[in-house]
Amino acid sequence: MKEVSIIGIDLAKNVFQLHGAAADGSVVFRKKLSRPQFIRFMTAHPPCEVAMEACPGGHFWARELSRAGHRVRLIAPHYVTPYVKRQKNDAADAEAIVEAATRPGMRFVEPKTAEQQARAVVFRIRQKLVAQRIELINALRSHLYEFGYIAPVGPQHLPELAEVVADAASDLPDTARLACHGLLEQVDNLSRHLDRLNKQISDLGKEEGGAAQTLQTMPGVGPITALAIEAFAPPMESFERGRDFAAWLGLVPRQASSGGRTRLGRISKAGQHDIRRLLITGAMAAMVGACRRGVPEDTWLGKLIRRKPRILVAIALANKMARQIWAMLTKNESYRVPALVAA
Repeated sequence: MKEVSIIGIDLAKNVFQLHGAAADGSVVFRKKLSRPQFIRFMTAHPPCEVAMEACPGGHFWARELSRAGHRVRLIAPHYVTPYVKRQKNDAADAEAIVEAATRPGMRFVEPKTAEQQARAVVFRIRQKLVAQRIELINALRSHLYEFGYIAPVGPQHLPELAEVVADAASDLPDTARLACHGLLEQVDNLSRHLDRLNKQISDLGKEEGGAAQTLQTMPGVGPITALAIEAFAPPMESFERGRDFAAWLGLVPRQASSGGRTRLGRISKAGQHDIRRLLITGAMAAMVGACRRGVPEDTWLGKLIRRKPRILVAIALANKMARQIWAMLTKNESYRVPALVAA
């Protein structure tokens, strides 16, 4: 029997499909194992290369299998899809993972640590609570609008709506008033939870020696952006240059070039969308602040503002911020040369 060189694993909650292949690509075994059987099998198996898709549970199993001595490689699911032969099933997926992992030019995902995933949980929960609070406030606005009470959009105008509900002299029916009180209580609970999460994020950003503290020295980067970079970005050492990190974030033009003719379109929007969105938002804020102070016309930013729309300038500045973030983290240095005045 040939020696197993690589095992492709199609992960699931309870049933795992394994595809073992030799160094020449020939099939050594195909197995379908339950969760306990999978743990026992991989622990007892001699160390080898293990390939999995970078799904939510992939990073956990990457850490567990690394402890067992295996060399784990995670692949983005869209890189595996082209290697699935005809019908899609668990066995075909496991085989496709092996095929993709053995390609010389394949790109792999760096496994996340437990601390990185914990920070991602904080970020995602905050994001979900913000969305739920906005949804409840908009529902309250729409219900009160049916009785002739209006308020501008935004959580800062919530007190106006709360005053209408609390005012016994208003002509709001008691049945609707009682229901709206319930919405206000939910909004208040969410706001308190958000305050606790914001404090937790602020405390994480102040940890000595952490990347978040270094990142926040850059204009336009706050605790939430720093947390997102720590939680979702791979190690900066995995990128050869800052341009590669900006390209990973999707802050570069999409190409449709052919025949030696270069055709560039809008940004590709590849990579991690949360970091990209926060960098563009931070760049817009930094740009507005710089415009208020006055931007010299002979600088890079001043020339761009005169010629291009504001959102395009913000995206260009976000690209520059991404490259500087790569330099800051790889060299372990704080922000030094302001991009806003760099020629």
